[in-house]
Amino acid sequence: MPPALKALLAQLMGTAGAFALASSGALGGLWPLVASQAGLAAASALVLRSERWWLAIHLGFLPLAVLAHGLSRALGLHPGWYLAGFVLLLLVYWTSFRTQVPLYLSNRATAAAVGRLLPAAPACVLDIGAGTGSLLRPLARMRTDCRFTGIELAPAPWLLGRLLAVRFPNIEWRRGDLFAPSWSDYDVVYAFLSPVPMAAVWAKACAEMKPGSLLVSNGFVVPGAEPERIVEVADRRGTRLHVYRMGTHGGRRR
Repeated sequence: MPPALKALLAQLMGTAGAFALASSGALGGLWPLVASQAGLAAASALVLRSERWWLAIHLGFLPLAVLAHGLSRALGLHPGWYLAGFVLLLLVYWTSFRTQVPLYLSNRATAAAVGRLLPAAPACVLDIGAGTGSLLRPLARMRTDCRFTGIELAPAPWLLGRLLAVRFPNIEWRRGDLFAPSWSDYDVVYAFLSPVPMAAVWAKACAEMKPGSLLVSNGFVVPGAEPERIVEVADRRGTRLHVYRMGTHGGRRR
């Protein structure tokens, strides 16, 4: 079951349970009702085997919604502000609820580490789920002899990346699904995604990337595959780059 559907079902189960308790007379008052709904929704999420971080969302969703409603009434806020906030989040995160790939931005230390992995000769580099282009712009400055392509689906990061990439003639900026284009023309493919799509990323890399090319995953391992090496980045995140060389001893199955 998709995580978003599990979340909706957990909220509905929590609401139904809280309503049943209130109807029986076991609960009275707004906040006991809100607390029971939040607790039952979180318990339902456990039963549905949702990821642990969903529990905090379920515990906070209705209480925060009630608090926001009270605050808006006290301050006289127009409901349109909440709609604007929702639209902004939608434009930033877009289909993250389905793909389970949030917006991650690569820092300059990571870009420098990736730059050291690039071939000495001119190369073609693809950043899948490129966000705002925070990795590609430093690389484009370092290696003016290389061609860089970023692909991003969410409208707001794509638009910002498009504007920031205008002054870099060696960056091609695309909007679309990361699995849509062929990866066969690239010497390096960089991914900073989440654990969820890594099996599909590996399958596409094995099917399309040429022997000797590199798949570089920031933070997330390919299930069942051994990286050629792991690069430790000296940043606050403790970033680890998992480097898989296609068609050679690197990237072998465990």
